[in-house]
Amino acid sequence: MPTRQTSSSGKPKSPRIQVVLPEELCARLAALAESESRTVSNMAKVLIQQGVERLEQLQRPAAAAQAPYPTGPAAAADRFRRELEQQEQGGTRRLRGAPRRLRLRQPPLSP
Repeated sequence: MPTRQTSSSGKPKSPRIQVVLPEELCARLAALAESESRTVSNMAKVLIQQGVERLEQLQRPAAAAQAPYPTGPAAAADRFRRELEQQEQGGTRRLRGAPRRLRLRQPPLSP
């Protein structure tokens, strides 16, 4: 269970956890942190967030199967996010057909 400390002002600090890593993994984490100008703790936090989000995304299709047509702003945002991720994975798309001609209009001349 994470421990929660209080600051000198009395506000609660974020929960803290302790992790034991093999030396090789710790060195790799430190190298990643340095390459992104982050602290090792902050890099670990970012990587944990990404891992949790990835696992949650993998579990979402199972939850979506139970409720086939979710509605509301959260569902629309999730759908939009999934479509963007699919576009990113697809790489660059080629344009279809010949390019259309653009007509540039000159602004009217003032007297």
